[in-house]
Amino acid sequence: MLDEVIAQRGRPQAIRCDNGPELTSRHFLAWSVEWKIELRHIQPGKPTQNAHVESFHGRLREECLRLSWFTNLFDARRKITSWRKGYNEERPHSSLDYRTPTEFAHICRAKRSHVNERRRDTGSLRTCRLSAATTVAVSLLGTLTNMVKRECRSTSVAM
Repeated sequence: MLDEVIAQRGRPQAIRCDNGPELTSRHFLAWSVEWKIELRHIQPGKPTQNAHVESFHGRLREECLRLSWFTNLFDARRKITSWRKGYNEERPHSSLDYRTPTEFAHICRAKRSHVNERRRDTGSLRTCRLSAATTVAVSLLGTLTNMVKRECRSTSVAM
């Protein structure tokens, strides 16, 4: 999933993440070294250092995981993908001036392209940062899968 994000949006210089097992595994660490992406882990017990992610997890939990009944992992992936598409492509976000994350990303790409042209011409440097919520919404499949597995386990135990 992260390789797809890089193919669509380019390689980030760094990724801020928590200390969960999916983001400290050897496989993920090796992947970040291979792509030359710095991992910036937040301090343990300090979720406010990654507040956008914590906010996103809350939304995902409330709007998708608690409202859906998953029959298997394939079903969970399908429903989460549908929710993610709505979150990114159909639903405006107040933090993005009431644009969808997809619209905001297009604007940033256009600005970045304009900046690159201008930098060649005048040497000026400006940056356009993508919203953390946008980045989070498209790049947390591992976290989503683990959350779904936990939900499925707790649901199957409750039956």
